[in-house]
Amino acid sequence: MKIKIYAIGHLKEAYLKQGINEYLERLKPYAQVEIIEVNDESVVDNPSQKEIDIAKDKEGQRVLKLLKNNEYLIGLDLVNKQPTSPEFAKYLEDKFVLGGSSISFVIGGSYGLSDELKKRCQDRIGLSNMTFLHQMTRLILLEQIYRAFKINRNEVYHK
Repeated sequence: MKIKIYAIGHLKEAYLKQGINEYLERLKPYAQVEIIEVNDESVVDNPSQKEIDIAKDKEGQRVLKLLKNNEYLIGLDLVNKQPTSPEFAKYLEDKFVLGGSSISFVIGGSYGLSDELKKRCQDRIGLSNMTFLHQMTRLILLEQIYRAFKINRNEVYHK
């Protein structure tokens, strides 16, 4: 199984890199995981909605250029669909069937996903109603993917 994670913005924080590398290592027996970082767009302090939309559109175009036509894409977004860990495990299992054992996720920048990128996604899910630094989302997603594999294989993993 193959998982791609498109992430807008580059990680700078060593503690997040360490956590991400830990989960990438844990996931090796279950899936080949690739993280593709895409440049985020600089915006001024207190940007207008128009400036935010322009930045999101540019970021979205960078991701769209990298996608293959048949790539099954799941956007992480602030939507009502926020699965529990067991629901996410089942969801992931089902998506691997639809995606032909290969699925991709996209994590937006500070202001989220562009409208065009949202339209390209076959599905969108939310991780929580809480707000996280978008850099932390990578670590949270990887942990939940790892947990999903453990659940789906009835393997022990702490609660």
